[in-house]
Amino acid sequence: MHETLSYLPQILPAYIAYIVAVISPGPAIMAIVSTSMVHGRKAGMTISLGIFAGSFTWACAAALGLATILNTYAVALEILKMFGGLYLLYLAYKAFKAVRANHDIQQATTPKNMSTRALLLRGYGIHVTNPKAIFAWLAIIALGMPQGAPASVAGLIVGICLTTGFIVFMGYAVLFSTPQALKIYASLRRWIEGAMAAFYCFAGLKLLTSRI
Repeated sequence: MHETLSYLPQILPAYIAYIVAVISPGPAIMAIVSTSMVHGRKAGMTISLGIFAGSFTWACAAALGLATILNTYAVALEILKMFGGLYLLYLAYKAFKAVRANHDIQQATTPKNMSTRALLLRGYGIHVTNPKAIFAWLAIIALGMPQGAPASVAGLIVGICLTTGFIVFMGYAVLFSTPQALKIYASLRRWIEGAMAAFYCFAGLKLLTSRI
């Protein structure tokens, strides 16, 4: 356990990357926000739980697969870093484009009168059917897992990030069940997305240059 915790300094960049990713507007966040606004806090928290379950699925798949591969092929980490770096640069490009776009968060609508089960399945489906999610998890784990690290480090990254993700998803549901929050987000959207783009670019270049 002590050996695993000694990797916390290396995990920090991956954790920051995850925070940037989890708070950024995307299909999952839009679903939480729109559900909370239209149906209230309970419905928003329910769909958040489904989205968290989808994130948990991808996180476990990425961590287990990564640990197995790295234990067998050392070069796999270098390949993973290359793809992870390119993916993060792609996210930076998308974020820079979003700065110039005119988003309307209320366009993400949710069908009315959905049951608890339907909301859970809707949230899970939104996240688990998004192929970008597993690539994001692979990039995050690769960013925080140096070569030669034990598999438990991947588990620690997943545990810390999932705990934060759960808090963030539920926080969005609570926050956006009030009309005042939407006005604040709308006024700061360009600054938020600009900061996301800059960090994605930094993280992507860090992964790519670490291969040299």
